[in-house]
Amino acid sequence: MSQRIIPPLWFDHSARQAVDFYLSAFPGSTELSATRYPTEGLPAFQADFAGDVLEIRFRLAGLEFSAINAGSEFRPNPSISFLVNFDPSRDDAASDHLDELWARLTDGGKVLMDLGEYPFSPHYGWLEDRYGVNWQLMLTDPEGEPRPVVTPSLLFPFGNTLASQAVDLYTGLFADLYGESAVGNRAPYSAMGDPDTKDLPKGMLAYSDFTLAGQWFAAMDSGVPQDFTFTEGLSLIVECDDQIQIDRLWDTLSTVPESEVCGWCKDPFGVSWQITPATMPDYAADPQAYRRMLGMKKIIIDDL
Repeated sequence: MSQRIIPPLWFDHSARQAVDFYLSAFPGSTELSATRYPTEGLPAFQADFAGDVLEIRFRLAGLEFSAINAGSEFRPNPSISFLVNFDPSRDDAASDHLDELWARLTDGGKVLMDLGEYPFSPHYGWLEDRYGVNWQLMLTDPEGEPRPVVTPSLLFPFGNTLASQAVDLYTGLFADLYGESAVGNRAPYSAMGDPDTKDLPKGMLAYSDFTLAGQWFAAMDSGVPQDFTFTEGLSLIVECDDQIQIDRLWDTLSTVPESEVCGWCKDPFGVSWQITPATMPDYAADPQAYRRMLGMKKIIIDDL
């Protein structure tokens, strides 16, 4: 089954360098495609990108990513991170391979949770790499349910029960459109017995997993106040088969009119989505299509 939802990473004039960095860090990774900006007719704010790389698609440990080559408007942050599971039942040297990837990704980045032993994993750490992308590296319990190597993880703001609300909305929507979407495990803070979280609102989740169109995701409510939230720096692309799917996703997920531009929208929880056709024009070969796209909010396939 092809991957329906693709996480795009926003880079400030550095998508090419970033992709090369990730390809060198993750064994068995692959570049899939690259598209370019038109060489003429760009709006003033994009004039310096004429003929430059627009987007690079690449695959890391089985998950397809998109690298967007743009300006300094946005940057990834910990609101969306990527869980990287190292399973000893699949890899006898899982712990060593975790350490090797940790060393590569922390080079030029910063550590958010030290690599070490935690109640949920004997070997785990959270880092932000040199480009602002967040990674959680975890030695997985081999007795647990098999998981993908890389899983996108959404962190909802402190003090609310948004994680469970979002998971319910997403799974219901994607189940209706594509099937293979369901809520998995839910672990509330109240069930953890941690005195530091005992007074958090009932229903706040320390962890949840779920599937959308057959893809694994994770979600949690932050257990502490944070000075960041979701931005366009790391969003989710949904590749649609037709206008009916675009319309249905847009009608449910787009709740912030001022964020509607070029197929981008923002849902009730602040998460940014790109609702696009599965096949997009080659903008370098068809600058008029690029200009038409820039004038759209929701993508209308027949007008593109």
